[in-house]
Amino acid sequence: MQLPASSHPSATRLGLRENWQQFSLLVLVNAFVGGMVGLERSILPQYAEERFGLVSTTVLLSFIVAFGLTKALTNYFTGRLANRFGRKRLLVVGWVLALPIPLLLIYAPHWNWVVFANVLLGVSQGLTWSSTVVMKMDLVGARNRGLAMGLNEFAGYLAVGVVAFATGYIAQAHGVSPYPFYLGLLIATAGLLLSIFGIRDTRGHVQQESRQPQHSPLPALRNVFLDTSFRHPNLSAVTQAGLVNNLNDGMMWGLFPVLLLNKAFNSIDMSVLVAIYPMVWGIGQLFTGRLADRLPHKKLLFWGMLLQGLAIVLLPFLDRFWPLAALSAFLGLGTALVYPTFLTAIAAQTTPEQRAESIGSFRLWRDLGYAIGALLSGLVADWLGWPAAVVLVGLITLASAGVIQGRMRA
Repeated sequence: MQLPASSHPSATRLGLRENWQQFSLLVLVNAFVGGMVGLERSILPQYAEERFGLVSTTVLLSFIVAFGLTKALTNYFTGRLANRFGRKRLLVVGWVLALPIPLLLIYAPHWNWVVFANVLLGVSQGLTWSSTVVMKMDLVGARNRGLAMGLNEFAGYLAVGVVAFATGYIAQAHGVSPYPFYLGLLIATAGLLLSIFGIRDTRGHVQQESRQPQHSPLPALRNVFLDTSFRHPNLSAVTQAGLVNNLNDGMMWGLFPVLLLNKAFNSIDMSVLVAIYPMVWGIGQLFTGRLADRLPHKKLLFWGMLLQGLAIVLLPFLDRFWPLAALSAFLGLGTALVYPTFLTAIAAQTTPEQRAESIGSFRLWRDLGYAIGALLSGLVADWLGWPAAVVLVGLITLASAGVIQGRMRA
């Protein structure tokens, strides 16, 4: 499909320095996007127990299943629709859907309202996060793509950690509801206003990049979805690692607070331990994004998945604050190694015209990992206990590192 012509073609330039103002605004927008996920990160298990008396891990993790399924599907369609409707329109729609989420959590009379709020959160995240990712890649062109993704994911996941800590602190001081969720109203409003009045669409940059001769030798994919998912050795290897990465993140989101509750940590210590992982993940990407421009993608992905798997396997066997903090930091570091590398590796194997759809296909599988991880770890936790669930997810992560080593070409 041909993209509409840019209204100012002569003014369209590629590069991080050339587009630093729009790029910086998109980084800020993505911080707000991440903050919406952090809203629930440390307090929802406690919220579910106090508000609704939920004790089944499988039922409790149903909110992550709902989030993962809807975010995954939305990622895919965002990638396909980005060229047709424009990145900015999808970004704004995503923020409109985010506005009622805190209100649903504040006034929920039944757990189904919480599940529905996470359906909205999944759709909103798929639209907003996917749009900011693609728009940053559009702006910078082929150079500094890893740095661009590192900055994007740094902002998003640092915000996850900061807001997770903030809501835990507010819950300790004022109760688990409603005060922590007021922060979500502020975040959603700020993100929507900034997206409407500050962000410009980037489809003209896609046209500009596609005209550059260095992209012509890169062959087009025969079927973007099938090649990204299964057929292309590098793309499919990256895709399975993305799925497993979010599988273990879904487990950490749902079971790590449960693990800490069972170890009798208070709300403040829990919020700190839960926040360390996404904060190291976020801050680390300031550096690992740059590494993705300089080092082989295969090497970064292998060592990142290996470090994640080892950290997760050890989690159930430690009971003290500082050892658990260290493992949480190592898990964040392993995730920081792979996260910007995923997107950089996908972009390196696709043409500018197919990039949005390929990233959407990758993000479909990656965020299905949330649902698979939550469902798998919840069922195993109810059957064999949460330590077995955590160890199983760690072993799956180690196996994913083996797939990277065996299937991905240097």
